[in-house]
Amino acid sequence: MGRLPVRVHAGGCWDARKRCTGISMEEARRALAEGVQACPHCRPDAALGIE
Repeated sequence: MGRLPVRVHAGGCWDARKRCTGISMEEARRALAEGVQACPHCRPDAALGIE
């Protein structure tokens, strides 16, 4: 069983750790819409046009 996502990061974020898994832009939009937090450093929500 996988862990639930805690935070969405933009690619290349310095705060992303080893346990991060890459996802598509659509999956990132869906995760943010479902309440997963956006990283306050790389702001993937702003990069995706979701604020």
